[in-house]
Amino acid sequence: MNEPKPTVLIIDDDPDVREALQCLLRTVALDSRAMESLPEFLESDLPAGPTCLVLDVRLPGRSGLDFQRELLAANVAIPIIFITGHGDIPMSVQAMKGGAIEFLTKPFRDQDLLDAIQVGLERDRARCERQRQLGMLRGRFETLTPREREVMGHVVDGRLNKQIASDIGISLMTVKIHRGHVMRKMEAASLPDLARMADKLRDAGIFK
Repeated sequence: MNEPKPTVLIIDDDPDVREALQCLLRTVALDSRAMESLPEFLESDLPAGPTCLVLDVRLPGRSGLDFQRELLAANVAIPIIFITGHGDIPMSVQAMKGGAIEFLTKPFRDQDLLDAIQVGLERDRARCERQRQLGMLRGRFETLTPREREVMGHVVDGRLNKQIASDIGISLMTVKIHRGHVMRKMEAASLPDLARMADKLRDAGIFK
Protein backbone atom coordinates (compact mmCIF):
# COMPACT_ATOMS: atom_id res chain seq x y z
CA MET A 1 0.00 0.00 0.00
CA ASN A 2 1.34 3.43 -0.93
CA GLU A 3 2.21 5.74 1.94
CA PRO A 4 0.12 8.95 2.11
CA LYS A 5 2.03 11.98 0.87
CA PRO A 6 3.89 14.06 3.48
CA THR A 7 2.37 17.40 4.40
CA VAL A 8 3.84 20.52 5.97
CA LEU A 9 1.48 22.53 8.16
CA ILE A 10 2.15 26.26 8.51
CA ILE A 11 0.76 28.54 11.23
CA ASP A 12 1.64 32.21 10.84
CA ASP A 13 -0.61 35.25 11.16
CA ASP A 14 1.22 37.09 8.34
CA PRO A 15 -0.38 36.21 4.97
CA ASP A 16 2.76 37.20 3.07
CA VAL A 17 4.84 34.76 5.13
CA ARG A 18 2.30 32.00 4.59
CA GLU A 19 2.31 32.52 0.85
CA ALA A 20 6.11 32.71 0.66
CA LEU A 21 6.49 29.47 2.62
CA GLN A 22 3.96 27.65 0.46
CA CYS A 23 5.72 28.86 -2.69
CA LEU A 24 9.03 27.58 -1.32
CA LEU A 25 7.53 24.19 -0.52
CA ARG A 26 6.02 23.91 -4.00
CA THR A 27 9.51 24.26 -5.47
CA VAL A 28 10.46 20.97 -3.77
CA ALA A 29 7.09 19.29 -4.50
CA LEU A 30 5.91 19.27 -0.89
CA ASP A 31 2.21 19.58 -0.05
CA SER A 32 1.32 22.16 2.55
CA ARG A 33 -1.59 23.66 4.45
CA ALA A 34 -1.34 27.24 5.71
CA MET A 35 -3.34 28.63 8.62
CA GLU A 36 -3.33 32.00 10.33
CA SER A 37 -4.17 30.92 13.88
CA LEU A 38 -4.02 28.11 16.41
CA PRO A 39 -7.84 27.78 16.60
CA GLU A 40 -7.87 27.16 12.85
CA PHE A 41 -5.31 24.40 13.32
CA LEU A 42 -7.28 22.82 16.17
CA GLU A 43 -10.46 22.76 14.08
CA SER A 44 -8.75 20.84 11.26
CA ASP A 45 -7.82 17.17 11.02
CA LEU A 46 -4.19 16.14 10.89
CA PRO A 47 -3.03 14.69 7.55
CA ALA A 48 -2.90 10.91 7.28
CA GLY A 49 0.75 10.80 6.23
CA PRO A 50 4.02 12.13 7.66
CA THR A 51 3.57 15.66 8.94
CA CYS A 52 5.55 18.49 10.46
CA LEU A 53 4.52 21.92 11.70
CA VAL A 54 6.16 25.24 10.86
CA LEU A 55 5.00 27.43 13.72
CA ASP A 56 5.44 31.15 14.38
CA VAL A 57 6.47 31.82 17.96
CA ARG A 58 4.39 34.98 18.33
CA LEU A 59 0.72 34.53 17.49
CA PRO A 60 -2.48 36.26 18.66
CA GLY A 61 -3.64 34.68 21.90
CA ARG A 62 -1.34 32.01 23.29
CA SER A 63 2.20 31.78 21.93
CA GLY A 64 3.66 29.03 19.80
CA LEU A 65 5.73 27.92 22.80
CA ASP A 66 2.59 27.61 24.94
CA PHE A 67 0.98 25.61 22.15
CA GLN A 68 3.99 23.29 22.00
CA ARG A 69 3.53 22.53 25.70
CA GLU A 70 -0.18 21.85 25.18
CA LEU A 71 0.51 19.43 22.33
CA LEU A 72 3.05 17.57 24.46
CA ALA A 73 0.60 17.38 27.36
CA ALA A 74 -2.07 16.01 25.00
CA ASN A 75 0.41 13.45 23.62
CA VAL A 76 0.13 14.87 20.10
CA ALA A 77 3.45 13.93 18.53
CA ILE A 78 4.02 16.34 15.66
CA PRO A 79 7.54 17.62 14.86
CA ILE A 80 7.72 21.41 15.19
CA ILE A 81 9.98 23.94 13.47
CA PHE A 82 9.71 27.36 15.08
CA ILE A 83 10.14 30.54 13.07
CA THR A 84 10.20 34.02 14.57
CA GLY A 85 11.20 37.59 13.90
CA HIS A 86 11.67 38.30 17.60
CA GLY A 87 13.51 35.33 19.01
CA ASP A 88 16.01 35.20 21.84
CA ILE A 89 18.18 32.55 23.45
CA PRO A 90 15.76 31.64 26.31
CA MET A 91 12.98 31.10 23.73
CA SER A 92 15.26 28.93 21.63
CA VAL A 93 16.33 26.86 24.64
CA GLN A 94 12.72 26.36 25.73
CA ALA A 95 11.67 25.30 22.24
CA MET A 96 14.49 22.80 21.84
CA LYS A 97 13.94 21.34 25.32
CA GLY A 98 10.34 20.78 24.26
CA GLY A 99 11.54 18.67 21.35
CA ALA A 100 11.49 21.20 18.51
CA ILE A 101 13.40 20.28 15.37
CA GLU A 102 14.75 23.79 14.83
CA PHE A 103 14.34 27.41 15.96
CA LEU A 104 14.87 29.78 13.03
CA THR A 105 15.03 33.56 13.27
CA LYS A 106 13.65 35.59 10.34
CA PRO A 107 15.12 36.19 7.87
CA PHE A 108 16.45 32.64 7.58
CA ARG A 109 17.96 30.75 4.66
CA ASP A 110 15.41 28.79 2.65
CA GLN A 111 17.70 25.76 2.71
CA ASP A 112 17.90 25.83 6.51
CA LEU A 113 14.12 25.61 6.69
CA LEU A 114 13.92 22.88 4.04
CA ASP A 115 16.59 20.85 5.83
CA ALA A 116 14.68 21.14 9.12
CA ILE A 117 11.44 20.14 7.40
CA GLN A 118 13.07 17.01 5.96
CA VAL A 119 14.30 16.04 9.43
CA GLY A 120 10.81 16.59 10.83
CA LEU A 121 9.10 14.57 8.10
CA GLU A 122 11.57 11.69 8.50
CA ARG A 123 10.97 11.68 12.25
CA ASP A 124 7.21 11.60 11.74
CA ARG A 125 7.51 8.97 9.00
CA ALA A 126 9.29 6.73 11.52
CA ARG A 127 6.55 7.40 14.09
CA CYS A 128 3.85 6.52 11.53
CA GLU A 129 5.65 3.26 10.75
CA ARG A 130 5.90 2.39 14.45
CA GLN A 131 2.18 3.06 14.83
CA ARG A 132 1.40 0.91 11.79
CA GLN A 133 3.45 -1.97 13.16
CA LEU A 134 1.87 -1.62 16.60
CA GLY A 135 -1.58 -1.71 15.00
CA MET A 136 -0.72 -4.97 13.24
CA LEU A 137 0.67 -6.38 16.49
CA ARG A 138 -2.46 -5.35 18.40
CA GLY A 139 -4.60 -7.04 15.75
CA ARG A 140 -2.74 -10.33 16.24
CA PHE A 141 -2.87 -10.03 20.02
CA GLU A 142 -6.63 -9.50 19.94
CA THR A 143 -7.05 -12.91 18.26
CA LEU A 144 -5.71 -14.62 21.41
CA THR A 145 -8.15 -16.07 23.91
CA PRO A 146 -7.93 -14.91 27.55
CA ARG A 147 -6.19 -18.18 28.47
CA GLU A 148 -3.70 -17.81 25.59
CA ARG A 149 -2.87 -14.29 26.78
CA GLU A 150 -2.33 -15.61 30.28
CA VAL A 151 0.00 -18.32 28.99
CA MET A 152 1.82 -15.78 26.81
CA GLY A 153 2.51 -13.64 29.89
CA HIS A 154 4.05 -16.57 31.72
CA VAL A 155 6.06 -17.65 28.66
CA VAL A 156 7.66 -14.25 28.04
CA ASP A 157 8.41 -13.95 31.77
CA GLY A 158 10.62 -17.04 31.41
CA ARG A 159 8.44 -19.64 33.09
CA LEU A 160 8.83 -23.27 31.98
CA ASN A 161 5.83 -25.19 30.68
CA LYS A 162 5.57 -27.33 33.82
CA GLN A 163 5.77 -24.21 36.00
CA ILE A 164 3.00 -22.54 33.98
CA ALA A 165 0.85 -25.66 34.31
CA SER A 166 1.28 -25.57 38.08
CA ASP A 167 0.77 -21.80 38.32
CA ILE A 168 -2.58 -21.72 36.52
CA GLY A 169 -3.82 -25.22 37.26
CA ILE A 170 -3.93 -26.84 33.83
CA SER A 171 -2.20 -29.86 32.33
CA LEU A 172 1.24 -29.73 30.78
CA MET A 173 -0.22 -30.79 27.41
CA THR A 174 -2.76 -27.96 27.54
CA VAL A 175 0.04 -25.45 28.21
CA LYS A 176 1.94 -26.76 25.18
CA ILE A 177 -1.18 -26.42 23.01
CA HIS A 178 -1.85 -22.85 24.17
CA ARG A 179 1.81 -21.96 23.71
CA GLY A 180 1.72 -23.26 20.14
CA HIS A 181 -1.42 -21.25 19.44
CA VAL A 182 0.24 -18.10 20.81
CA MET A 183 3.33 -18.52 18.64
CA ARG A 184 1.23 -19.14 15.54
CA LYS A 185 -1.31 -16.36 16.07
CA MET A 186 1.36 -13.81 17.00
CA GLU A 187 3.50 -14.94 14.03
CA ALA A 188 6.49 -15.20 16.35
CA ALA A 189 9.53 -16.95 14.90
CA SER A 190 11.09 -17.63 18.30
CA LEU A 191 10.69 -16.99 22.02
CA PRO A 192 12.90 -13.85 21.88
CA ASP A 193 10.72 -12.61 19.00
CA LEU A 194 7.58 -13.15 21.11
CA ALA A 195 9.24 -11.38 24.06
CA ARG A 196 9.99 -8.33 21.88
CA MET A 197 6.35 -8.25 20.79
CA ALA A 198 5.21 -8.47 24.40
CA ASP A 199 7.50 -5.56 25.35
CA LYS A 200 5.98 -3.38 22.61
CA LEU A 201 2.44 -4.29 23.67
CA ARG A 202 3.25 -3.61 27.32
CA ASP A 203 4.86 -0.26 26.50
CA ALA A 204 1.63 0.70 24.70
CA GLY A 205 -0.48 -0.43 27.66
CA ILE A 206 -2.16 -3.16 25.61
CA PHE A 207 -0.72 -6.17 27.47
CA LYS A 208 -0.28 -6.36 31.22
